[in-house]
Amino acid sequence: MSLPYTKKVLDHFMHPHNVGKIENPDASATEGSPACGDMVKLYLKVNEKTQIIEDIKFESYGCASNIATGSIITDLARGKTLEEAKTLNWKSAADALGGLPAVKVHCAVLAVDALRTAIENYEHQHGLLKEKTPTTRTVVLRRLSKVINPLAGLDVVKTKLVKKVEVENHKVTVYVELPSDHQFANNVRNEIEERIEPLWDVNQVKVIFTKQ
Repeated sequence: MSLPYTKKVLDHFMHPHNVGKIENPDASATEGSPACGDMVKLYLKVNEKTQIIEDIKFESYGCASNIATGSIITDLARGKTLEEAKTLNWKSAADALGGLPAVKVHCAVLAVDALRTAIENYEHQHGLLKEKTPTTRTVVLRRLSKVINPLAGLDVVKTKLVKKVEVENHKVTVYVELPSDHQFANNVRNEIEERIEPLWDVNQVKVIFTKQ
């Protein structure tokens, strides 16, 4: 039985482009979770004057489609302005790869989400937001809805792993119902910090584990 992948998907899987980590990136973002399956972490270097993506790399944990879509999305975004890169979507990746099996479309969505979140983080960190919405509990919860609960495979808000969020004086405190020594505690903490720290008016993020 032949593999349900195009020749281009297999080529990007076996010889992926732009793999690796950028030291001191201008922005980065992670989508998915290695504890639950596919994950993509994406790094950007942006020309501050032209807003052109001059370098872009990704790290992947997942299947052939996950790696291939990370490879093609970084190819498509390189050399584009931030505004141009925002127009890329999962179909852009799928079309550039000659198609994806329907059950693997989520991999393209994951790669595009990582790109868009990295761009959004860059805009927060470099004062480029068109509207500077103050960080509220609602804003924090919306960002945390992208953090996966490794025990359930769904997000930490929907599964009520996050018990409480406090926002006060540019400090965000997130209470998580896990023991601090749980095998996934550090992973959850890191993902929460990565989601909240880029917000333009947040100076400190604290994660408190409440379960003994």
